[in-house]
Amino acid sequence: MRLVVAAHGTRQLLGNAVASIIAKRAGRVLGMESKAAYVELCEPLLTDVLADGQPSVVVPLLLSTGYHINVDLPQAAEGLPVTMGRALGPDPLLASAQVSRLVAAGASPGRPVVLVAAGSNDPSARADIASAGLMLATAWGGPVRVATVSGSGAPPVDEVVRPGDAVSPYLLAPGFFSDLVRSRSEAAGAEVVADVIGPHPDVVELVVRRASALLAQERSAQAG
Repeated sequence: MRLVVAAHGTRQLLGNAVASIIAKRAGRVLGMESKAAYVELCEPLLTDVLADGQPSVVVPLLLSTGYHINVDLPQAAEGLPVTMGRALGPDPLLASAQVSRLVAAGASPGRPVVLVAAGSNDPSARADIASAGLMLATAWGGPVRVATVSGSGAPPVDEVVRPGDAVSPYLLAPGFFSDLVRSRSEAAGAEVVADVIGPHPDVVELVVRRASALLAQERSAQAG
């Protein structure tokens, strides 16, 4: 049995490296083979990795429910010895990692924060983004408003960010969307724009927990 973490993929090498780092660190904790794969834009593609037929637990590195979670990933695993997990977010461990990134960027705890997600037309993704905002507000101990880069699922960045705000990108890896978050937030007057969540220890811990739950599910199914 191996662990496969499934990221979206980007054309930026640094962005794709995030998934590889998370896979290696989580695999080390779990004591099992681990591999990063991508839905698109980067190799190895998830479909190619799973096609070898090796039994796998797949933990998606996708922060919200949407087309990839509902369609692409199930199709990639269809008919194969694969146990598939749900979207990585929302989760308090992600909120904890965001707090760490905000503090590292110089934001004072309790100041107004805008969580900026990529955005989606999927109603489930909208609910996930709203929940992520509430979790961040709890972890941060201050007001959090929600925006998206695309304006789908929440208002766009330039309608939400106010001068003096701190911005927390609800993005796992650097890439096209993170560049947009920074440029549009700064144009709207944001005083601090935190780094993306990245391979934070809390993210690795979350992947380990999800993988452990999938392994237990697999053992239970085999015993039954």
